[in-house]
Amino acid sequence: MKYGIQIKRTGFAAACLSVLILCCTYPQYPEARSKRTFYGKASYYGKQFHGRKTANGETFDMYALTAAHKSFPFGTVCRVTNRSNSKSVTVRINDRGPFVKGRILDLSYKAADMIGGVQEGVMQVRIDVMKWGTE
Repeated sequence: MKYGIQIKRTGFAAACLSVLILCCTYPQYPEARSKRTFYGKASYYGKQFHGRKTANGETFDMYALTAAHKSFPFGTVCRVTNRSNSKSVTVRINDRGPFVKGRILDLSYKAADMIGGVQEGVMQVRIDVMKWGTE
C-alpha cells in the first residue's frame, strides 16, 4: 500500500504542476497572439506624466516613441497609422492604459505629434503589431 499512496501523491503533484505551468504561461492577452492588426481610437499623454514611472518601471519621456496599451506585453513594437491622414509612427509599448472607455491606445506626445494626433486629440488608428514583446 505504501507504494500505491506514493504513486497517487506523485501523480497529484504532477497534475498540480502542469496546471500551474499552464496558468502562468497562458497569455493574459488572448487577442494578442491570434491577431496582428487592430483598429480603434487613440489619444496621447504628455506633460502631466513626463518624468513619472510607467507600468514597466521606466521613466515616462513624452519625447520618446512609446505607447500604453491595456494588455499588449511590454516591449511590443507597433506601427500606428492615423486613419485620417495615413501618417505612421513606430512605437514600443511600455505602459498600461488608456483608462478612458472606447480608446485602445495612448501615444506619447512625440508619437502623436508625428502622425498629426496632437491637433486632433483623439484619432482613429490602425495598429499593426510588428513584434510581440515578452514582458
